[in-house]
Order: sequence, then structure tokens, then C-alpha cells
Amino acid sequence: MSEVESFFKSAFSVDNVIFGFDGGDLKVLLIQRGAAPYKGKWALPGDLVYPNEDLDTAAERVLEQLTGLRGVYLEQVKAFGAVDRHPLGRVITVAYFSLIKISDYTVTPASFAQSAKWHTVTKVGDLAFDHNEILESCLKKLRRKVRMTPIGFELLPPKFTLTELQQLYESILIPPKSKKRIDKRNFRKKILSTNLLHDLNEVQEGVAHRPAKLYRFDRNKYEQLIAEGYSFDI
Repeated sequence: MSEVESFFKSAFSVDNVIFGFDGGDLKVLLIQRGAAPYKGKWALPGDLVYPNEDLDTAAERVLEQLTGLRGVYLEQVKAFGAVDRHPLGRVITVAYFSLIKISDYTVTPASFAQSAKWHTVTKVGDLAFDHNEILESCLKKLRRKVRMTPIGFELLPPKFTLTELQQLYESILIPPKSKKRIDKRNFRKKILSTNLLHDLNEVQEGVAHRPAKLYRFDRNKYEQLIAEGYSFDI
């Protein structure tokens, strides 16, 4: 084997970090591996890339094969290439991530995924391969993205309160064990100044506490801010 040929002996894989929101904690979708290596361990939905397949196509295929999820927008984050990250040989992986509303999707494990479940991000434990490192990198990417792009349109009910919107931001930006919280007054001042929300002149019904005002997102403004970006420092 020539020196040049030795460079073509590495494999490539993709790993998907699918964050989910259900009105409470921020969660991540994990599979329990039914095949070696790391059989029985929880891991990110990932697998090898076919020789004739591009990375984006592979990420979509692997996610659907292992979890049943399809039509999920996946954003490439970074590559992980530690020499010993895979026990069977040199495998360079490319991580993708997404943030979805859990109730909009049905998880159906298949292939070598014995099961697939949502786990609270801070309680995932020790994952297979270097998946804890990949998860942490994607979480940092998500937190940066939240500060530069409005979120929530796809994750909240059509009508929501400012408290529900703040809980969404806190679930992403603040670890559950932290006692720190986003200041309510600053949050509301900041979010209302974007003109992103439309006051419905309605309040909650059937709640034990004082009913809160209901809002919806202004779709046009939302798409404009997504395209332009903005600074949401709170």
C-alpha cells in the first residue's frame, strides 16, 4: 500500500443531536444500541456514511432508520476526529442538530436501535463513544443560536403566555439545577421590543391562578428576524 492510499482507509459517520421541547425541560433523543460496539449503551442516533452518499443525505437517512423521524431540519455543527474515538478503527463523525416540538413527532426505533427515548439533557449519563462531548458541543451551539435567532414559533401552542415563552428560553439557556433565572421584567421588555408578538386581547381560561394575557407570533416579523438575526442578550 502506498503512502497516499493509506489516507483513504478512514470511515465517516454522522451523529444527530435532536433536542426536544415539551413545555418543560429541554430533552435530547437517544437510542439504546442493540449492536456492538457499546451494545446496550445509550447513544446519539448515528451510523456510518455509505461510500456513494453525501453527508446531509446520510444524516437524514440514519435519523429515520433509527428513530422513525423524517422531515426534521438538520443543521451541521462540526466534525469530531479523535484517532481513538471508535474502537473498530478510524472513524470521523460529523454532528448535526435540531430543535423540535416533541408532541409533533412519533419515535419508532428500528435497525440496531433497541429503543429510542427522550432524556432530560442534564440526566443523560455516560453515553457511548464520545457522544457526551458531541452533545455538549451541540448544546453550546443551540445556546448561541438562541441569542441570535428568535425561537418558539414551532415549539409553543398557537396561543401562549409570556411566562410559557420565558420557560422555553430558560429550558435552553439555564441548566435545571441552576438557581439562576431570567429576570421576568427584562425578558418581557426585550421580547416585546422586537414586535415579534401579537397581543390577542385574550386571557387564559380555566386556570386556578390569575389568567395571563395570550399572544401569538407575528409570522412575517418572525421570518424577517430569522433571516436578519438579532441580539437577544438577557
